[in-house]
Amino acid sequence: MLNGKQKRFLRGIGHGLNPVILVGKGEVSESLVEETIAALESHELIKVKILESCLMDRHEVAAALAEASTAEVAQVLGRTFLLYRKAKEPKLQLPG
Repeated sequence: MLNGKQKRFLRGIGHGLNPVILVGKGEVSESLVEETIAALESHELIKVKILESCLMDRHEVAAALAEASTAEVAQVLGRTFLLYRKAKEPKLQLPG
């Protein structure tokens, strides 16, 4: 579980990121989860954008995708959110 200081640190890094995953009409499907897991393994912190065609609530999408990929939601802002999962060889050093 991320604490407030860690979330703030990740939000600062995530601000400059471009979305890696786009959630559209298909919503949270098995292929989207696999794509998210692959992105998390290589990047550790990813930005996900929810398109207008997605009918699910943004918080529902973030929670469902985080749970399916065993990640944590660092931020939900507008139609984008940040997912973080510690890698086997961590690239980011989170504050205590």
